[in-house]
Amino acid sequence: MLYEILRGESFTLTRAIVEILTMLFIIFFILPLHEFAHALAAHKLGDDTAKNSGRLTLNPIVSFDMVGSILLLLIGFGWAKPVPINPRNFRKPKRDTALTAFAGPLSNLIAALVGMIIYYAIYAALHYEPLIPSIFFGYYVEINIALAVFNLIPLPPLDGSKILGAFLTDRAISNYYRYQNIIILIVLVILFTGALNTPINFLVNWCYAGINFLAQLPFRLFGVL
Repeated sequence: MLYEILRGESFTLTRAIVEILTMLFIIFFILPLHEFAHALAAHKLGDDTAKNSGRLTLNPIVSFDMVGSILLLLIGFGWAKPVPINPRNFRKPKRDTALTAFAGPLSNLIAALVGMIIYYAIYAALHYEPLIPSIFFGYYVEINIALAVFNLIPLPPLDGSKILGAFLTDRAISNYYRYQNIIILIVLVILFTGALNTPINFLVNWCYAGINFLAQLPFRLFGVL
């Protein structure tokens, strides 16, 4: 929302307030869900590092990250405090690390689908498009999908880099992470310049269309949409 203001895009007071509330909901409920998904996947695959650190929880306090939250408000992408993972505890380290990493973005896509289903349930019950739920769920779904898509980019420290690691040799992984700090700075600069906007928007729109289709499907089957 603040990023839209900085770009000079038009907005109404109602939309601004609802979008801020949506962002706060995502910061305190969805970002912790993302990290919980990582911790749960790791636990199921044999690594209890996150569980023993008190991170197998939806408590937003233990997952809160100030910088990630501020960036989410400013540019629409942020993060919570990452859960600790020890790949040595996995039976198949590369595969299980990738599955643990994928659990986070998957949780965002599921959250987006649930949000869109709730919106269509409201629409079906009222037989019209209420303004505030429309703004809230529209923005909520968009941000969740954007978080999933961006996290799947194969650049450290994003989840996509750990997924890519399942397909690389140990030597390649070592070289890949050697310049991690530099890559992080480059990613932040790219974010602020908007250089990734076009490919990310394409993937977000593609995912949005798919989730929208799945959310509408049960209502269309019963003829309520």
